[in-house]
Amino acid sequence: MLVNHVLLKLKDRSPEHIEHIRTVLLGMRGKIEVLLDIQADANVRPGPSAYDLILITRFASLADMEEYLIHPAHLDVARLIGQALEMQASVCCAI
Repeated sequence: MLVNHVLLKLKDRSPEHIEHIRTVLLGMRGKIEVLLDIQADANVRPGPSAYDLILITRFASLADMEEYLIHPAHLDVARLIGQALEMQASVCCAI
C-alpha cells in the first residue's frame, strides 16, 4: 500500500478558508475508484513555519496513485487548490 502525505500552506490562512479547502479536498471521496482512503485535517498548532492542512491519501499501488493524479475529479480539485496555495510539500511512502 502507498500512503501520500501532502502539506498545504495557503495564501489565505483564515479558519474559514482552511475549512473550505478541507471540504473541497474531502469532496474527492467516492469519486475516484483507485483512491482507497482520504483524510484532510487542519493544523491545530499554527505558526509562521507551519502548514495549514495535511492531506493523506492511500492507494494499492504507485500505478493507482498515478491514475488518481490524472483523474478529472482530482484535476478539478488540483486547479482550485493551486490557486489557493502559497506552498506545498509531500512525502509518499510504501507501508
